[in-house]
Amino acid sequence: MHAPLHGLVAATHTPFYNDGTLRLEVIEAQAAHLLRWGVTTLFINGSTAESSSLTVAERLALAERWFLVTRGTPLRLVVHVGANCVEDSKTLAAQAQGLGAAAIGALAPSYFKPRSVEVLVETMAAISAAAPETPFYYYDIPSLTGVSLPVAAFLEQAPERIPALAGVKFTNPDLMAYQFCLRAAGGRWDLPWGVDQHFLGALAMGARGAVGSGFNFAAPVYHRLMAAFERGDLAAAREEQFRGVRLIQLFDGLGYMAAAKAAMKMLGVDV
Repeated sequence: MHAPLHGLVAATHTPFYNDGTLRLEVIEAQAAHLLRWGVTTLFINGSTAESSSLTVAERLALAERWFLVTRGTPLRLVVHVGANCVEDSKTLAAQAQGLGAAAIGALAPSYFKPRSVEVLVETMAAISAAAPETPFYYYDIPSLTGVSLPVAAFLEQAPERIPALAGVKFTNPDLMAYQFCLRAAGGRWDLPWGVDQHFLGALAMGARGAVGSGFNFAAPVYHRLMAAFERGDLAAAREEQFRGVRLIQLFDGLGYMAAAKAAMKMLGVDV
C-alpha cells in the first residue's frame, strides 16, 4: 500500500557546473544533508530542480543517480515526470517505475494547454499508464503552467482513467479550492501542500504534508511549525511560519533560485 506524502517532502535542486552541465557527484551531499535534517521523502526533477530547462537525457541521468545514492537509506524518492511532450513524460515515468520510485508526479503541458478537465485527465492517464504500478500525483501549479482547471473536478473524473492515482501535489495558494479537494471522495486523496509561505493555513484546513523547496535550507523552521501546530501552540506556529515568509521574501528580492542555491552552499551543499 502506498505511504502518503505526509510531513516535509523536499523538492530538490539540480547541481550544475558553471558551464551548465550536470554535477551529479553533489547528489550524495544533498541526500546526506536532508537525511540529517529529518527529511526522508524527496521530490526530484521538479520545478525546484529546473526540470523544464533540462533535456530528457539529463532528467534520466539525475533520477538514476538519485536512486543509486539513496539505495539502502531511509530516503524515498518521488520523481516528477511532467513535460510539454507527453511521450517524454512516458519515457521518464517508465524509468521511474523501473528504478522503484515511491511515486511519480506530472504537471500539465503548458504550451498547448489542456483546456478542459476531460483533456487533463486523458493527458495524465497516458503518463500514468507508462508506470501503471507506481502511485501517481497530478502536480497542480497554475502559476507556472497557466493551467487553472478545477482540481476537485479532476479528482472526481480521474479515478476511472487513472487507477494508480494517489492524489495531487497542490501548489496553489487557493485554500478554498484546497478544501473541496480535501473533501473529495470522502477524504480519499493524498494532497501534499506546495506553497511554503501558506503552509500553516493549509495545516489548519487539514493538510498532512507539504512538498517545498524551502525544506532544503530551512527544514528546522518547518519541523518546528508542524510540531507547534500539532500541540495546539498557534502562537509558536505563526512565529515559525513568519520566519519562513521573511526568508522567502528575502530570496525573492535577490532572485529566488539563485538565492536558494547560495543558501545551500552556505550549508555545505554546493548545488
